[in-house]
Amino acid sequence: MQLSEQELRRRHEREELQKMGINPYPSELFDVTATAKEIKENYDPEQNNFQEVSLAGRMMSRRIMGKASFAELMDSTGRIQIYVSRDDIAPGENKDLYNTVFKKMLDIGDFIGIKGYVFKTQVGETSVHVTELKLLAKSLKPLPIVKREVDENGVEHVYDAFSDPELRYRQRYVDLVVNPDVRDTFIKRTRLVNTMREYLNERGYLEVETPILQPLYGGAAARPFKTHHNTLDMTLYLRIANELYLKRLIVGGFDGVYEFSKDFRNEGMSRFHNPEFTQVELYVAYKDYYWMMDLVEEMVERVAIALHGTTEVQVGENVINFARPWKRFTMFEAIEHFTGIDISEMDEPKLRETAASLGIKLDPNIGKGKIIDEIFGEKCEGKLIQPTFITDYPVEMSPLAKKHRSKEGLVERFEAICNGKEICNSFSELNDPVDQRARFEEQLELGKRGDTEAMVLDEDFLRALEYGMPPTAGLGIGIDRLSMIMTNSHSIQDVLFFPQMKPERQAE
Repeated sequence: MQLSEQELRRRHEREELQKMGINPYPSELFDVTATAKEIKENYDPEQNNFQEVSLAGRMMSRRIMGKASFAELMDSTGRIQIYVSRDDIAPGENKDLYNTVFKKMLDIGDFIGIKGYVFKTQVGETSVHVTELKLLAKSLKPLPIVKREVDENGVEHVYDAFSDPELRYRQRYVDLVVNPDVRDTFIKRTRLVNTMREYLNERGYLEVETPILQPLYGGAAARPFKTHHNTLDMTLYLRIANELYLKRLIVGGFDGVYEFSKDFRNEGMSRFHNPEFTQVELYVAYKDYYWMMDLVEEMVERVAIALHGTTEVQVGENVINFARPWKRFTMFEAIEHFTGIDISEMDEPKLRETAASLGIKLDPNIGKGKIIDEIFGEKCEGKLIQPTFITDYPVEMSPLAKKHRSKEGLVERFEAICNGKEICNSFSELNDPVDQRARFEEQLELGKRGDTEAMVLDEDFLRALEYGMPPTAGLGIGIDRLSMIMTNSHSIQDVLFFPQMKPERQAE
């Protein structure tokens, strides 16, 4: 292992600390009684509060001035200045804690614990006067030094930023330390999930868990990851969706169930796709897709307000307004609106001809439904910036959705499109087991034609439907894509702590 000069020096300091009887990684509890944010927001010199505080975090800067020094401590809430005096932390004859340890053996990035009292410096900066200091963990690798300066106009300038995307995603632990705005993104993501969970719980729906390892994959059009169970000597698949298991629970008598699930699809990676992703799926008995559109509008509007205090969210150059009601198009209306072509009565050869005239290249193995989906994706989806429901899809595109109550050849399905990408998918769920078997068999034929994303036939799911499933509305919302929008993030990798990466190239 090739070590830099700094890494070698820090390892030497670690050894010297041990020789002095100081454990660089002590086991004892360090009791934290305050945070940087709490102190900076609530300290009042007139009240003389925070006179006994205990904080812990990384040392992020240090200015040594002889017998006293200023440093900056960063905890999970932010940064605060600390004042360290030799005579306070090392009283008496033994000055090693200050002269040797603090000045020579502590580095930027080390975790320290401090006790002391809060005061304001002559320039008015809230600071902690340290009376006790303890090393909690020695950092053996130097952090990237990101310099921030505020000019006379109050504008912050950042120098030597840790901004290389591959490094940031691969070393998220460093990214979180040196880029505080990254933390805010993930805090908002958690608030987004919590807001949705609270909304669903208020309505009495039950949060459940369903299998990730499945003997058959289903619930979506996608290629799975597969693995092998040694004891059972059988192939298992990582789920591509949890739809079929949740619908089994509706058969079993629950009126409303939902699950925040990790799903896995063996597909390419892009700024909108990661092989491992998160979605919430919801199924409610005795409802339909019209009812579910109203729920989606209300829930996502609540999310926007919870995160931003308003229904308006800045996403790139656009301001997206999630206030109800959202615009609605049928799929055929949207295609005609953006292309001027009515494809509603076209057969497969004519659809292929139309796609070619629009400059869309098609896989020769896909069927009519996928062709329509390609036309919509190429010519419509990217132009839908404000939240919009696209409804009433061709039956070939939706093998798990109920046939439309009044429109022949269509199903009761909608997708919500926002900022040019799908964020959710919903059906009036197909509950006729005979029709469902026929749809699965059609998917098998597509698979024989070479469609690698065609669904498989699930006999146990069909058996469950034969016991009877009430009319049901189902919904899936992509948490990653919704988080991208709600945090104004350019890439899905920006809202995943640890996105999938290519193998790291080792230095020669």
